[in-house]
Amino acid sequence: MIPMIDLKKQFSEIKGEVFEVLTEILESTQYILGPKVLELEQKIAQYHGVSEAIGVASGTDALHLAAEALGIGEGDEVITTPFTFFATAEAIFYTGATPVFVDVEPDTMNLDPAKIEVKITERTKAIMPVHIFGHPADMDMIGKIAKKHNLRIIEDCAQSFGAEISGKKTGSFGDAGCFSFYPSKNLGAFGDGGMVLLQDHSVADDIRQLRNHGSKGAYKHEKIGFNSRLDEMQAGILLVKFRRIDEYNAKRRERAALYNEFLPDSVVRPVERPGMKHVYHQYTLRSTKRDEIQKVLREKNISSVVYYPVPLHLQEAVSFLGYKKGDFPVAEEASEKALSLPIYPELPEEAVKEIAAIIKNV
Repeated sequence: MIPMIDLKKQFSEIKGEVFEVLTEILESTQYILGPKVLELEQKIAQYHGVSEAIGVASGTDALHLAAEALGIGEGDEVITTPFTFFATAEAIFYTGATPVFVDVEPDTMNLDPAKIEVKITERTKAIMPVHIFGHPADMDMIGKIAKKHNLRIIEDCAQSFGAEISGKKTGSFGDAGCFSFYPSKNLGAFGDGGMVLLQDHSVADDIRQLRNHGSKGAYKHEKIGFNSRLDEMQAGILLVKFRRIDEYNAKRRERAALYNEFLPDSVVRPVERPGMKHVYHQYTLRSTKRDEIQKVLREKNISSVVYYPVPLHLQEAVSFLGYKKGDFPVAEEASEKALSLPIYPELPEEAVKEIAAIIKNV
């Protein structure tokens, strides 16, 4: 079988270092907000060129706590994309605010800046772009719109660790950059985990307080908070993988280049806009024969996944928002045609060629 990602192979290459760091943590008995969390926060902040990084329990919590700390709440609106994982909208709902969807760009499938301003109202407080599949959203245009209308920007970087625009990394453009360390991510833990990046020290202090039951320490609780702390063991594992993240991303890009070379012209390949660095969390093509391609791949024991078969505005859970089919045609078309293929640093080149040949045959 060719899987979407081979975590067993990755683990076999780093298990000595993983066991070493886990033994160190177990012997220290510092399991919650210990030195490994602090070290990871410092290194990731430096990597992204920001002053603050706060480890939390998941990528969803990163989005939620960032929104809470930035003052988004009941009655507010946050503009975002309907073509993303449900957690993006969930995090907005958790604050009491309402997600307002805007259609996506035909080439990148990211939030379309040209369609944002028409959706801005007096209740709009923020824009939450998602760097979908590892390709950066157009942060230049989104930043200009946010500045013009005095809006916050919360970047959903769950799929874009290491992606860049003109050498500047995603997560460093907005008021907050929110990352997921879910095991399948480019930088993945052995469980859940997340991180928020910021430049504003006061907002960072609020998130640190919120992640720890609203307490600054010593059992004094100034506000109602949450239990959302990045686990010390996960931080230790992430430090091992973080040393390799640029190598991992480079290998993903090499596999993507091979797909681009060998896939037929009849499928729409992912783009990489000039000045942007795609880190290919997913390699996602589009085709009118998507379902047929997936069926043949499955018959040949090759994994593939449809992200996302139902865009957010058509999900039953948000039906009360009143959206209907046809409201966001570009996102809907992407949901009908998109297919993600196996891509990970250890994927053999011959496997890429084999998959491409099968698709060409279909």
